Amino acid sequence: SPPARSPSPQGFLYTAPIREQGNIYKPNNKMMADELSEKAVHDVHTKEIDLVNRDPKHLNDDVVKIDFEDVIAEPEGTHSFDGIWKASFTTFTVTKYWFYRLLSAIFGIPMALIWGIYFAILSFLHIWAVVPCIRSYLIEIQCISRVYSICIHTFCDPLFEAIGKMFSSIRATVRKEI
Repeated sequence: SPPARSPSPQGFLYTAPIREQGNIYKPNNKMMADELSEKAVHDVHTKEIDLVNRDPKHLNDDVVKIDFEDVIAEPEGTHSFDGIWKASFTTFTVTKYWFYRLLSAIFGIPMALIWGIYFAILSFLHIWAVVPCIRSYLIEIQCISRVYSICIHTFCDPLFEAIGKMFSSIRATVRKEI
């Protein structure tokens, strides 16, 4: 049987192999060390999520913050029994809370999968198709714009200079007669 590994100083059972030129996380050579010296290596897929503030970028502040008072309101002079009003409030609030939880339990993971696939495809197309096409277009249009600029300066500039010289000798005066 293979020998049991002792935990590393960090508490992990597996330690990354050290290569001759250095571990990619702790390089031995000076140039790699300077490049990675202050950059913390962390995996964005395993970062901790905040279970308290689940909308840190405030994406849904205006959309889904709906309370009982935003949906049901009784104007002055038209009030139901206090017990009915309290029971309606409780029913609305609890139903909204638990039904959202039920829907997110049933559809949350499949929707996350669908949105993950969608944004992966969107990122892929943007990185591998859209940006290269735009860059290619800009490179090609730069050549065309130089030829266009030469044509404009060759043919149009003398014409417009001649027209400008013709009209530069015209003087107009405006008189106001009362």
